[in-house]
Amino acid sequence: MVSSLRIENFALIETALINFNSGFTVITGETGSGKSILLNALNLILGERANFSVIGNLSDKSIVEAELVIKGFGLESFFEENELDYFDDTIVRREIHKQGRSRAFINDTPVQLNVLKAFTSQLIHIHSQYNTLELKDVDFQLKVLDILADTFDLRTKFNAQLKEYLSAKKQLEKMKSLLSEAVSKADYNAFQLNELEELNLQSCNYEFIQNELNQVENADDIRIGFGLVIDAFYNDDGITDKLNVLKSNISKKAELDPSLIGIHERINALLIESIDIASEAEDNLEKMEVNPDKIDELTSMLDAYNRILQKHNVSAQEDLIKLYDELTESSFQYDKLESDIEVLRIDLEDKKSTLYRLGEKLHNKRLKAIPKIEKSLKDELSELKLENTTLNFDLEAVREFNDFGTSNLTILFSPNLGIEPVPVHQAASGGELSRVMLALQSLMSAKVKLRTMLFDEIDTGVSGDVAQKMGTTLKKMGQEMQVIAITHLPQVAAKGGQHLKVLKKIEGDKTKTFVSDLSDQERVEETARLMSGDEINAAALDNAKALMQ
Repeated sequence: MVSSLRIENFALIETALINFNSGFTVITGETGSGKSILLNALNLILGERANFSVIGNLSDKSIVEAELVIKGFGLESFFEENELDYFDDTIVRREIHKQGRSRAFINDTPVQLNVLKAFTSQLIHIHSQYNTLELKDVDFQLKVLDILADTFDLRTKFNAQLKEYLSAKKQLEKMKSLLSEAVSKADYNAFQLNELEELNLQSCNYEFIQNELNQVENADDIRIGFGLVIDAFYNDDGITDKLNVLKSNISKKAELDPSLIGIHERINALLIESIDIASEAEDNLEKMEVNPDKIDELTSMLDAYNRILQKHNVSAQEDLIKLYDELTESSFQYDKLESDIEVLRIDLEDKKSTLYRLGEKLHNKRLKAIPKIEKSLKDELSELKLENTTLNFDLEAVREFNDFGTSNLTILFSPNLGIEPVPVHQAASGGELSRVMLALQSLMSAKVKLRTMLFDEIDTGVSGDVAQKMGTTLKKMGQEMQVIAITHLPQVAAKGGQHLKVLKKIEGDKTKTFVSDLSDQERVEETARLMSGDEINAAALDNAKALMQ
């Protein structure tokens, strides 16, 4: 519950500290006195968007601070998840600055606006006369039904399953798109892969093939080279003969000087090497053969290889091998993608079946609860002087599931006996809509255990005995929760356990708004004012006392 609300430099309020009691509190004040200022201030606590024009002239910022009693509400996990300090009496503060900045705090820790909203929305709900338009909204209607039918947890489970289903469906569509793209490329990729396979990249060394072709194409020059080597060594007076003569001559002198022995050995080594060189040249020359078909074969292989290099804008065999591996992997992924799609499709069908089962269960539980809900509503509406009205929950099963299950709901309303019910927003007057909403809120308050509910002139369009009945209903709701009602009706004001009055005064050259917690006598006088206007007579006072009793 809201135990206090502190407001500084906000519109016409310079400073105000409002203490709220538990139970039923009423707020009254003349038109234009500033009751809407309290609403706007409380909306800031609820995380709504700031209107910076409300900042007063005392400073560059406005402050709204609320003390909330949250003991026993099970909110400890929220504080832990958001790394906040938990206190049974929690302080929520909102600051707005003329520079267009807005800051929010929970127990003096700065928080994002969405965190503030998530927290306070669990504690406070504001219902204005415009909220009756919610009755047109299918989501609101089904929310009402699920709260009253105790099916909200099942609906939450359905929504979680629906979220999983939609996520899986999106993933399946994405994978199908990838497969479609892969299919469109498959033929071209297969063609490229076939070209690379024909090169035999794993077994052929194209650098070696290039060298082999060079040898074949230059066979005559190579043959001449071998011949030159052989002639140089084996011709008369060639290198081998000269080394033999030199070796023989030196061997005769070697005994004369030890140094000549070493030279003799080195000459002998040269002779052996020269014979070996000449012999190798002879062997290579004998092995050489010129095959025109071989030239054509090697040329064809290298032409194909170089064409593929150029096609893929690469320069080495390693690059083509890498491309081959990528295309092979792509082909494998294509097959895997088809397999994954089939697995996901089966899983999606299972999720869909689960959704339908949950939806059917949810629909049947709603149907079963509706008669009891309609009876409770009839009793509530009778208390609000709508004895002959009919409010039916027309629940229809649908095959295609939606955010609410497999149900469509229309709340039907008939104001009088003998009149066929039609959708509630089409049939009910403003006063009737207010009472219908109050009846619904009264039943829901016992179910969801709301902490604080503020009604902003929900009694608009009613008077007399109806107003008295609305006041009684609000007071009854106040036994279960904190209820605050802004009202202009004495019948409602008289039912409050606490009565706050908003008034506007001129001090010096300034207009200011104040909030006063009325004493018992002041409550009588204010209730009398609501009945008779500014001139309060004895009869009005007596009537006010009677209403309050």
